[in-house]
Amino acid sequence: MTIGDLRSAPTVVGRTPLLRLRGFERDVPGVELYAKAEWHNPSGSVKARAAARILDEAERSSVLTPGRTILDASSGNTGIAYAMIGAARGYRVAICVPANVTRERVRTLHAYGAEVILTDPLEGSDGAIRKARARFEAAPWKYFYADQYNNDANWRAHYDSTAPEIWAETAGRVTHFIAGLGTSGTFVGTSRRLRELNPGIRLISFLPDAPLHGIEGLKHMDSAIVPGIYDPTLAHESLRVSTEESYAMTRRLAAQGIPAGVSSGAAMTAVLRVASRLHHGVIVTIFPDGAERYVSERFWQEDA
Repeated sequence: MTIGDLRSAPTVVGRTPLLRLRGFERDVPGVELYAKAEWHNPSGSVKARAAARILDEAERSSVLTPGRTILDASSGNTGIAYAMIGAARGYRVAICVPANVTRERVRTLHAYGAEVILTDPLEGSDGAIRKARARFEAAPWKYFYADQYNNDANWRAHYDSTAPEIWAETAGRVTHFIAGLGTSGTFVGTSRRLRELNPGIRLISFLPDAPLHGIEGLKHMDSAIVPGIYDPTLAHESLRVSTEESYAMTRRLAAQGIPAGVSSGAAMTAVLRVASRLHHGVIVTIFPDGAERYVSERFWQEDA
């Protein structure tokens, strides 16, 4: 990681390690498995990439100016990234989050000085989006509404950073890229660039298998507000992953010394499903955040 400070966030965001998942490769001989360990970003998640890009572009275009409050809806990780960068740059931050997000997320937002607006947990991220829109519409002069679900800076962050990192770290050998759909920025931006670098790369997305689920950060696109940046034509295939599978895989990752979060467990589930069909390949996925954001969750005590 390059030395710098968060007043110039791109100097410290990204360049995360690419982990080789050798413990899982025993199940799929002939296939190499890798994951970007995104909890190494300064805010603790992949969302530091998009948040930094969104705020940088807003400052350059003078949409975000001193005195305005950064406002957005989030399941937690993007909000934490806004709050961290906002604290470093001197901006107030207001984040709308579903009331059932992990307590670690809420406490971290408060620690950075953000205003936390809790929304109906049964409405998920859609309820947070509606609340953020209503706040902005009531006082547009007060806020910079970052709107991560519809802001092209979100996917461009991954087009310009995540994809080139994966390409370089695998020496161009990557054959499959797999990522989950939340805002869809990670999948869309990374996939667009990888497809340009090698049109033969297989692009696979995954999402929860039900509207009510416990995989924070992911959206059930069939029943949710679909992000404006989502491009459904990119994926060659889209998989459905259950909450129970994701929890079990998160515990399995921890047992192998990989401190990953629940959406990472979902990613690993999707990776093994794809790898089981292959004789050869180099699969890369994204582990969006770490286990420390979930330590209060009860699933850790369940039988693996």
